[in-house]
Amino acid sequence: MKITSGTWLILGLLALWEASARLGWVESPNWPALSQVLAALAADMATGELPARIGGSLWRMAAGLAAGGLAGVLTGLAFALIPLTARLFGLVVELLRPIPVPAVIPPLVLFLGLDDPMKITVVALTVFFPVLTNTLQGVQAVEPDSIAMGRTFGIGPLRRAAFIILPAALPAILAGFRVALALALVVTVVAEMIAGEQGIGSYLVLMQFAGRAPEMYGVILLLAALGYTLNRGFVALERRLIRWWYAQARQAA
Repeated sequence: MKITSGTWLILGLLALWEASARLGWVESPNWPALSQVLAALAADMATGELPARIGGSLWRMAAGLAAGGLAGVLTGLAFALIPLTARLFGLVVELLRPIPVPAVIPPLVLFLGLDDPMKITVVALTVFFPVLTNTLQGVQAVEPDSIAMGRTFGIGPLRRAAFIILPAALPAILAGFRVALALALVVTVVAEMIAGEQGIGSYLVLMQFAGRAPEMYGVILLLAALGYTLNRGFVALERRLIRWWYAQARQAA
């Protein structure tokens, strides 16, 4: 297996981290060596608490991603295909889009409490906007000839949307989901840090207040690996779902 230049860079940075702590280049009780961080991470994983928290965070992230993604696709199709909906609700969407996620959490806590419904709602709101934007762009990029051909063969509006427009817009929609996936993980952790006692975000804050630096850095490394794995898994799924699109891109190149 060939090691890429990016992998060598990461390994070099990790080695520098180990050396900076072992050789005293960084003199701080809150800067443990990488080996200590990995040992603490392995110990936390062995207890079973950390895997349970990771599972809970991934479930909340997945629920919010599914809810927000579905709402984004349906809204994007409605905005693109039914101009009246864009005129009625477009301004509302544009007003809500720039609101920072941390600003949304306090009112949601008042309405939904500190449990899973609040965290899932925050993730869904975050996911909604990139999926909506990409769905709109994907639908607008569909060739008019394809839609006209559907009308010629007597295909109704709903069937045209489901079998002609949606498949043609799928590459753009999946690109929106790929962006939303990273945002969903970030927002899930942030929501858990701000509110509640569950999940990997809450555990990270707990380790900070307890002054357990190795465990804290171990969780950060774990989140980096988790985000990378989720992204690679989604890319593999995307290549299977729109294999035809990648084939066309290779032929065009």
